[in-house]
Amino acid sequence: MKDGFIRAAAASIDVTVANPEKNAEKILEAIEEAKGRDVKILVLPELVLTAYTCGDLFLQRVLLEEALKQLDVILDKTKDTDMLIVLGMPLRVDSKLYNCAVFMHRGTLLGIVPKRYLPNYSEFYEARHFTPGKEAVRNITVLGRTVPFGMNLLFCCENLPELVVAAELCEDLWVPAPPSVKHALAGATVICNPSASDEIVAKMNYRQGLVSSQSAHLVCAYIYASAGNGESTQDVVYGGHNLIAENGTILSQSKLFSGQCAMADLDLSRLTADRQRATTFKPDTETPYLRVPFCLETVDLSLARTFSPTPFIPSDRGDRDIRCEDILSIQAMGLKKRLQHTHCSHTVIGISGGLDSTLALLVTARTYDLLGLDHSGIHCVTMPCFGTTDRTYQNALKLTDALGASLKEVRISAAVMQHFSDIGHDPAVHDVTYENSQARERTQILMDIANQVGGLVIGTGDLSELALGWATYNGDHMSMYAVNSSVPKTLVRHLVRYCADCADQALKTVLMDVLNTPVSPELLPPENGVISQITEDIVGPYELHDFFLYYTLRFGFPPRKIFRMAQLSFAGVYNKETIYKWLRTFYYRFFSQQFKRSCLPDGPKVGSIAISPRGDLRMPSDADSALWMHEMDSLK
Repeated sequence: MKDGFIRAAAASIDVTVANPEKNAEKILEAIEEAKGRDVKILVLPELVLTAYTCGDLFLQRVLLEEALKQLDVILDKTKDTDMLIVLGMPLRVDSKLYNCAVFMHRGTLLGIVPKRYLPNYSEFYEARHFTPGKEAVRNITVLGRTVPFGMNLLFCCENLPELVVAAELCEDLWVPAPPSVKHALAGATVICNPSASDEIVAKMNYRQGLVSSQSAHLVCAYIYASAGNGESTQDVVYGGHNLIAENGTILSQSKLFSGQCAMADLDLSRLTADRQRATTFKPDTETPYLRVPFCLETVDLSLARTFSPTPFIPSDRGDRDIRCEDILSIQAMGLKKRLQHTHCSHTVIGISGGLDSTLALLVTARTYDLLGLDHSGIHCVTMPCFGTTDRTYQNALKLTDALGASLKEVRISAAVMQHFSDIGHDPAVHDVTYENSQARERTQILMDIANQVGGLVIGTGDLSELALGWATYNGDHMSMYAVNSSVPKTLVRHLVRYCADCADQALKTVLMDVLNTPVSPELLPPENGVISQITEDIVGPYELHDFFLYYTLRFGFPPRKIFRMAQLSFAGVYNKETIYKWLRTFYYRFFSQQFKRSCLPDGPKVGSIAISPRGDLRMPSDADSALWMHEMDSLK
């Protein structure tokens, strides 16, 4: 439960039809197994205490009374079980039979939720036996206990406020307006669904999509436990398809007919962060709901959940290629509109032979193809100076030639030396003035050439550099349209590689060498002709910073949680001390460099993370980082 994580499971048991005693034994075995795996929320299938396929035996008093008796046994044997348990059973209330989800915790009946929508078509005939449930909650007596009964019940964990649980049963999910919609708007972050969904061809995929989309639609976790082994196969078969989804992602699911449970660690703070961010997710404070409190012991959960070390990049090659194509198209369409609006057929790019300027040139070439313009209107400018190596210089030349763009070389060493003389700077002092003078000289040249040709300067800086402030203010920080401004560094690499895979041999060769070149601003003199200034040695590994950036901006996670997640994601790659060092660097630079982001040029948003001052990041330039640094101090 630490950091908003909680472990949930959906389990099917091998039922015996119409034998609640045997089923109770199996349920208790499943509870014990879940308890041994630190599960705090366990959902079992619909009518699991009797089996779903009892048919007209549901009209027999002896079956209903035995089900109640075995419920009492389960309650007694789980008095010391710190777990929210949800199971399905038939329950007679005021001479009517209801298909119910029973909520219990530490031997206490917390509440009972009846099924609202009863299928009575094809192989289903629930309306023959059961009565539809109602939203309004009332108290009933069960096993001598007063228990709330109704659909509008929320089970709220007092010591984990993000955990608010509600239920709908099987068919309730399959109707046009499922009860879970109201539950979520009333505050439920976790929806439990005890179900008995039989198997026919292709139904599994539909069910998976249904659970996934509902969890996304409601920005919630969805735990779906379906009937499986032991149900009558007189006319249909049940596969025990258990699923756990979180905001559109299937975290875990069981294989059909396997009898396995689905188990996953839910991230409740991620859900609440998304709801907080989405202003169109409007809570319903008017519909009456009864909030039933309970408490779970706080445990330091050893997470079974994994977090991709590259959250901006799909792990599947096919998905990654689709993502790359989409991003390149967004970048090109953004630039296309800007060129059309300004009636420009000329662009100017400072080409260094590095990753970012390479991507900017590839995007610009794609834009010219969309507009039917000749690539000669792309004016590539290479500006060698003190730190330029022959490798990057040659790659800049080859890349420009391979794409058929125009090339202009302007050696800026003399101009920078004159500038040093003008301001009284010793060129032997390789400080920030030494470095930034080169960057600003290059930007001045690009802007002036753009005036000469009547074109736009295309910005090359990426999202990661802007987040860290790794850009010279009014130097490479400035342009007339910044095509890479919301593309993180880790993704830049994959976009260039994707372009290389689609290119002819000449272009592919130079792109592959660019990919293999260390990331560097090349502002310090090389050593023995080799790049001496490696960016990641100075600001830290970009794969770490992109990870930090994603979870800081996308979900607003605190340093403590990000530090924990990073240790899991980069285990065996970076040790704890290294991650701590660069996370601290990230927060320091992110806060101190906001002034550079407050005046960024226009550029297209391509993903869920962007830092435009006109859109996604309305952050004051003088915000204090003390709270974040204080929490970092506590992690030492």
